[in-house]
Amino acid sequence: MGAGAWTVAREDWRSRSDHRRAMVSDPSPPLPRSGATGGLYRRFVEPLLRTDEGADAEQLSRISLGILGETALRRDWPVVRDALQGLAQELQRRDPRLQQTLFGCRFANPVGLAAGFDKNGVAAALWDRFGFGFAELGTVTWEAQPGNPRPRLFRLAAERAALNRMGFNNEGARAVRRILERQKLPPPGQRPAVLGLNLGKSRLTSLQLAPDDYASSLELLAPLADYAVVNVSSPNTPGLRELQEESQLRRLVERLRRLPACPPLLVKIAPDLEDDAIDAIARLAYEEGLAGVIAVNTSQDRFGLGQRRLAATGRLLEEEAGGLSGRPLRQRALEVLRRLRATAGPALPLVGVGGIDGPEAAWERITAGASLVQIYTGWIYEGPILVPEILEGLVQQLERHGLATLAEAVGSGLPWRSAPQDSPGNSL
Repeated sequence: MGAGAWTVAREDWRSRSDHRRAMVSDPSPPLPRSGATGGLYRRFVEPLLRTDEGADAEQLSRISLGILGETALRRDWPVVRDALQGLAQELQRRDPRLQQTLFGCRFANPVGLAAGFDKNGVAAALWDRFGFGFAELGTVTWEAQPGNPRPRLFRLAAERAALNRMGFNNEGARAVRRILERQKLPPPGQRPAVLGLNLGKSRLTSLQLAPDDYASSLELLAPLADYAVVNVSSPNTPGLRELQEESQLRRLVERLRRLPACPPLLVKIAPDLEDDAIDAIARLAYEEGLAGVIAVNTSQDRFGLGQRRLAATGRLLEEEAGGLSGRPLRQRALEVLRRLRATAGPALPLVGVGGIDGPEAAWERITAGASLVQIYTGWIYEGPILVPEILEGLVQQLERHGLATLAEAVGSGLPWRSAPQDSPGNSL
């Protein structure tokens, strides 16, 4: 982006400075969407997302990440720094009640960007400016790979959902390390937002050699990661989900845990597992000393949408390969999370992801046992303003339930409490 465009962006943020919102500290309804970012998103991006047709979903992501990547490398330029400060003032919500320390990482707030958006970590230095407490980069494989043939990412606009069969397209662990080093990030533990690295198996690597494949990536990238995630649940790499089987997963985890500088290690699981498999993973996580479990990845279930026809291909959803994400996944993701909590108990940190597109969905996941939540599809549809809306909503719920910290809400089962309504006799 040229200097002229950055000047326009900077002045736009400055001209709207009176509309930047502070953290809501009273039990009032969420504030209306406002500010430069929300306005620009509604004007230019939302119209492209209202239908399945139109701008290619993958191309939109590619353009966005290209701009963000260049911005990350130039974030110390005065005009860029000013624009990013304006972005942060609009989207960040700082409140000590939302802070937590989990598996040695200090999270300023519980809302994270899920893996899959910033696959190569090009915008790693920027995600705190968008209000995130953490961001998960990747999925990264040892070998660079192009992924599956296109088209491979589809909008289901009416359902606020997406179907993807990307196939771990990324530039490979060695290139990702160079990308992260070029951004000159603060070291782990000293960053404004925690950075996780999501690791997958290279497509050409056999299941038998998978532990060494993951280990190669982790050994190279561990010095740059606050935590790492073993992704064994994507439906888009043939055979990958077999690594969720208890003996296979144990062999993989034990191999990674032997690395001398292994960061806190989590595992990401599928929503399509049977209850006994979920229970086995919860027990394994405890026995192997995993830092936590992320629930869930995209689903091969179509949740009653099998007869839905994709505009881009003309085929029914039940005929299409790939994983479904977004709002239809919400209930199943919640069920898996509750099962994990019931089996593992409160000692194992859980991360809830899948179908979170507003404050109520985030609160639902936290009170079911998630210490952290991640968003992706909902963030695309709702825009960057979703992060502060969730954070404001969480603080409101803490106040309405009389809780001092978010940690008190985790696993509490407390319901979403709406704003109190004035009775007719109380109106002035």
